[in-house]
Amino acid sequence: MQHPQHPHSHPQPPPHPPRSRRRRSRVLLLVGALLGAALLGGIALAQWPGGGGRTPAAEPGNIVASPMEERPPQPVDAAPLQPSQSPGASGSPKADAVPQSGPGTFTSAKASGKVVGTGGPLRRYQVQVEDGVDLSAKQAALDIQAILSDPRSWAAHGKGRFQLVAGGADVVIKIATPKTTDRLCAVNGDTGGELNCEVTGGVIVNLKRWVTGSPQYDGPPAEYRHLIINHEIGHMIGYHQHMACPGAGKPAPVMMQQIKGLNGCKSNAWPYTSGGTFVTGPSVP
Repeated sequence: MQHPQHPHSHPQPPPHPPRSRRRRSRVLLLVGALLGAALLGGIALAQWPGGGGRTPAAEPGNIVASPMEERPPQPVDAAPLQPSQSPGASGSPKADAVPQSGPGTFTSAKASGKVVGTGGPLRRYQVQVEDGVDLSAKQAALDIQAILSDPRSWAAHGKGRFQLVAGGADVVIKIATPKTTDRLCAVNGDTGGELNCEVTGGVIVNLKRWVTGSPQYDGPPAEYRHLIINHEIGHMIGYHQHMACPGAGKPAPVMMQQIKGLNGCKSNAWPYTSGGTFVTGPSVP
């Protein structure tokens, strides 16, 4: 005889899932746990000062900033270039790069300017630089124009008018290597690879003197160029004889060969003082 089912009896448990489903569930749970642990560990490591592990900064070429720090903009070096006071201020080569000889051919400066001067004959001059040297003919021409336009130079005192031209010149000012200078100046004497000269229809400037100045001149080479031009133009306009030092401590005349020694005078690159006084001295026979 079968007994009826008791109303409070427990129902039978459901059958177990297949073995393959149980294995897949365990794998998923394990992967989830591992991912969670890695995430929590990474957060802790990032927040912990000095946390171990290799950061992106260890990778070459990477730049890493703190999450709470903004990298300030890097300064840009925009400082203006200052004019050079070296021997190359007029586009000249450095002293140790001055060649001793050249081809003997010249490049003319493509530059022109206004007439400067208050009286006397007009001399239109052109500037040429020997080929093969690191010197700008145009810049040299502008430098010479500035010298002849200075109120202490010849033009401001009625000794002549001068105009820089690119062609059709009355006077040619050539800047040449020492050996070319010696050859072009030979008609008037030996320049010995050191001196400049004035020739018929022009002036020959020794590149060595233009670049290095003179050991006797108390000033930079760029200033000695003023003396070169004023001295040789002085010969051209009629001051054929050289002058000597007028006395110890006085400015040397521009027509003195200052490269051969000052004899107690102070070096001077201008024929006139800023007050308009002509700087003179005894004539040298």
